[in-house]
Amino acid sequence: MAAKEAAAEAATPLLPGLLDDIVLWDILVRLDPKSLLRCRAVRRDWRCATSTRRFLLAHHARQPALTVFSAASCNSSTSHHDITAFDHRAAAAAQLHTVARLDKPFSLEASCDGLLVLTMFDYTDDSSTFSVCNPATHQHAPLPQLLDFRILGMYPHGPTGEYRLLLKRGYQTGFYVFVLGSDQPPRYIGCPGTKLALSGIPVRVRDSLHWYPVYCPTESEYETESRLIIVFDPIAESFREMRAPVISTTSYIFDMDDMLGIYGCNKATGIVDIWVLQYYESEVWDLKYRVELPIAEIKEKHEDPYGQGYWYVIVALDDGDVILLVNFGHWMFYVDTDGELVATFDEVFAYRHQLKQTLVLHDFFTALESYVVDASPFI
Repeated sequence: MAAKEAAAEAATPLLPGLLDDIVLWDILVRLDPKSLLRCRAVRRDWRCATSTRRFLLAHHARQPALTVFSAASCNSSTSHHDITAFDHRAAAAAQLHTVARLDKPFSLEASCDGLLVLTMFDYTDDSSTFSVCNPATHQHAPLPQLLDFRILGMYPHGPTGEYRLLLKRGYQTGFYVFVLGSDQPPRYIGCPGTKLALSGIPVRVRDSLHWYPVYCPTESEYETESRLIIVFDPIAESFREMRAPVISTTSYIFDMDDMLGIYGCNKATGIVDIWVLQYYESEVWDLKYRVELPIAEIKEKHEDPYGQGYWYVIVALDDGDVILLVNFGHWMFYVDTDGELVATFDEVFAYRHQLKQTLVLHDFFTALESYVVDASPFI
């Protein structure tokens, strides 16, 4: 009887009137993870068709890379901490949407292919620990091997299919690599001939990690010389340098759709310059945007609760469009490249990380001690 039911279900189209290939590869593959999971619950054949590795990889490739926010809600009865994604193309009420909800405060350390490495805080004993999670599948595992290490970046290792972390230990010279799912301690890979200052969030382009030293110049140092981008080749496990534009202000590197971008903000004028490396091999940078932020408008409409007038800006590529996020007090403001104030958000914090969600199940989770799914810290 069960065999007959399965055969009948297999002969039934996923959606009447449409070819299964159209339903699968033109409709379901475009859904966000939460919507796809709801569809899986409707029919068994939908669940089977959308659970293959081929489909899940294609679904992940279709997901937008969105800037990650965090938000918290604490009162006498409940406390939760949200991993939130910002989608500027969504309707105003849905631009900030919760990807996952945690029962502990966290700080985002690294993001890669839908995986997040977090610092989880426990204020009851004033402790913290690293952990890795997939917010779309609610998989989570602590990483106790990383105690005393600083996470510099996360990346996929093509030849092995592993996900790895590049680490530094305290003030020691040299770097370490840790394989997610390994029961071995981080492996020392040595130290390059020149001293490297890897700071800020790396950008993965052409399968390599790129850092741009975050540096705040004094007035006497403006426009003196170019800083160098540090590049880590994860296959050779070696470092090299690239030229960067001469920028006279505090500046950061970011991902411009598989190209490198660097932005600098002049706090005195409120002007943001955004540079793009369109031709990687040439190392010649183009000034793509110059945006005057509406700082006066922001300060006029919103009172600074701290009375310091401090603000900062994050530039990101959000689903193909360059966006600017200005933090002022406990407010976050979305500004477009024309310098127009588009939206305002309260009590949120934006990271310089992006999240491209995935429902791909990674084997390394089950190899990690204390691995859980749909359990704390997820709510």
